[in-house]
Amino acid sequence: MARRPIILGVVGDSAAGKTTLSRGIRESIGADRVTIICTDDYHKYNRKQRKELGITALHPDCNYIDIIEQHLRLLREGQPILKPVYNHSTGDFDPPEYVQPTEFIIVEGLLAYHTRAMRECFDVKVYLDPPEDLRRIWKIRRDTAKRGYTVEQVLEALRKREQDSAQFIRPQRRYADIVVRFYPPDGLSPKEANGHLNVRLVLRPTIPHPDMTDLLAYAGSPNQGPIRLVLGRDEGRPVDFLEIDGNIAPRQAEELEHLIWGHMPPDIRLRPERLGIYMNGTREERSYPLALVQLLLAYHMFVARDMPHMVR
Repeated sequence: MARRPIILGVVGDSAAGKTTLSRGIRESIGADRVTIICTDDYHKYNRKQRKELGITALHPDCNYIDIIEQHLRLLREGQPILKPVYNHSTGDFDPPEYVQPTEFIIVEGLLAYHTRAMRECFDVKVYLDPPEDLRRIWKIRRDTAKRGYTVEQVLEALRKREQDSAQFIRPQRRYADIVVRFYPPDGLSPKEANGHLNVRLVLRPTIPHPDMTDLLAYAGSPNQGPIRLVLGRDEGRPVDFLEIDGNIAPRQAEELEHLIWGHMPPDIRLRPERLGIYMNGTREERSYPLALVQLLLAYHMFVARDMPHMVR
């Protein structure tokens, strides 16, 4: 019997790192097996129209929410869609794209958890939650280098979007199975930390996470070493917090990767060298915490694929 596609959601505010996280997972599993859909393509208005109407791209009224719901249902059933394409460089729309779903689908964007109908289409839901000062740096860097904005224009856009961010984007955090927060180590500014950011994951019991016993044994203590797992509460609910240091030594990171590999289904095929890759200007660099997060999400995608109710 045919398996339906497995859908991973990656939601967060503008420049929260959604594309970097998603691209690494796709490149490690294989572009022939992973389709990436961006819900930002479903804007109702181009950049000029949004300015005239005084509406931001973060507002639900600026997006075809009903069409996103329809397309997610079709993709989940393994059906193709004719997806709109928004060009961030021109601020206008390109011709639509015919998308045939593959084994895995990553849906990234601003509002993918906005309605219950959308949320029900995901097997794994991730929310990216970097500190605002770090996200501001990432947005300035990206929008000035790739989208033709000045620093002043980016700062003004952040100011105008703040209300919609608070009202529509951040509340989606509560629906995630995993919340990912990259942040600078103590004593370092976001600029100084660069690729050595720590990461803290909120692991909610809404999906089955891998047994972390061997990771804790490797760390020596749940509260010491380069990786730590502690029980706590997030938004009033009991969760596990998994923390990985940004300055973890390459050898330690590789040993941790092998431990996570031990939980993977036996038939998994990945290109581990593509995990953790991010762009620093025009240079590719590698973050071991990012690689470990991507590997954990790949684990969840393959586990979801092999669960009995995944067969239709």
